[in-house]
Amino acid sequence: MVITIFGATGQVGKRAVYQALAEGHTVRAFGRNVDDLIDEDLRNHNFEAIKGHVFDEADVLHAVTGSHAVLSTLGGSFDGIDKTRSLGMKNIIFQMQRAGVKRIVALGGSGVLNVENGTYLMDAVDFNPQFKAVSLEHLEAYLLLKNSSLEWTFVASPNILDKDKTGKYITNADYLPSPNNREIAAGDIADFMLHELSNNKFVHQKVGISRL
Repeated sequence: MVITIFGATGQVGKRAVYQALAEGHTVRAFGRNVDDLIDEDLRNHNFEAIKGHVFDEADVLHAVTGSHAVLSTLGGSFDGIDKTRSLGMKNIIFQMQRAGVKRIVALGGSGVLNVENGTYLMDAVDFNPQFKAVSLEHLEAYLLLKNSSLEWTFVASPNILDKDKTGKYITNADYLPSPNNREIAAGDIADFMLHELSNNKFVHQKVGISRL
């Protein structure tokens, strides 16, 4: 499979790059600062590092054209001013539609998961207020996907630990998984996202994830 990975130099994205290559996929790693990945071009003919900006239409169209699927691990600040997650997702969706690429697995935050009263987790009284602004960004990205024609999956992550894959994690559609330990290794998120690209278990759904 040819996979375009946005946010390829972040905690999750970089691990997704290496795991995808190890599994035999062809990887197109996209980001503004991919210089530290360039050496991979010399060692692996299945890898291409693409330097570009996620807001740039031509850059993103080039990155997705010819790919079978997209994995987005876009990040940014938590201040609510940085619109990388929402505006970046808007451009990715548009360029995927132009290029005829249908499948995307995108990373966001757990604040967009449902709670039993029909609202979002970020609206709960015990939700950490410092994450409210970024959760609204995640919500906008999620709604853009939900209202698109793409075959999307939105991974709603709790606190991300800068650790490699353990293989010990649990997922649940729409709601927090149980048990919920409110954290997950970056390598485990990458592992789940890559497998979901192929398994298609949660198409048109958001997914909660947690370490066991």
